[in-house]
Amino acid sequence: MRHQQVADNVFTIAGTHVNMVLLRDGRDLTLIDAGWHGDAATIEKSIRALGHRPEDIRAILLTHAHLDHVGALNHLRRHYGTPVYTSEIEVAHARGEVHESATPLDVIKRLSDRSTIGWAARITAAGGLRKNPVPHIETFPIEGALDLPGHPVPIPTPGHTSGHTAFHLPEVGAVATGDTLVTAHPTSKTTGPQLLPNFFNHSTPETLTALEALESLAADLVLPGHGDPFTEGIAEAVAHARAHAANLLR
Repeated sequence: MRHQQVADNVFTIAGTHVNMVLLRDGRDLTLIDAGWHGDAATIEKSIRALGHRPEDIRAILLTHAHLDHVGALNHLRRHYGTPVYTSEIEVAHARGEVHESATPLDVIKRLSDRSTIGWAARITAAGGLRKNPVPHIETFPIEGALDLPGHPVPIPTPGHTSGHTAFHLPEVGAVATGDTLVTAHPTSKTTGPQLLPNFFNHSTPETLTALEALESLAADLVLPGHGDPFTEGIAEAVAHARAHAANLLR
């Protein structure tokens, strides 16, 4: 199943080795992140399976501008006029004016077994080599809780990219952590709360520092950009991620 309910009016959508979060308020929706370019159909099918239409998405919030998160933004804008928002710092990255992503060579160097080779093949088919700038992206319209379904609160978490943002969902006690904190990845040998491998991060030390912005949030449910939801609370997730990061930085 490509989508699942994880809290009241909160759903996750599984793209190609990447997660999206959908917030619902009546007929209105907020989408956090948009998978790979090839995940557009998955997003639309999941929304329709929940009894909604893609036109019900009032806005898309972008944690950061890597290809596995911006994928369907242009499709949704072109077909439904959906606005997209991210942090002021991340706008230039989303528009393709700066580059803070792992390169294909970075990935190729780490294809060490069948699982990582299979992952690379699948993300390539989903648009992993396709340039996908988002010229229409805007900055968050206000500070604090956004006037959107689910009332998400942007939490600056720079490091994975310079303008990375997590989203606190105080109404349901959850936080969408994007790629600042994940619970699994095909290129990682471990599972559970962790940072992504160094080559994915613009700055792993800054990503580690960004965990400080997350650990005190009132959030029992952690919704990562990669891996399964974590239900033991954000403070416990951060503790696990710090322990994992100690090995990354050796």
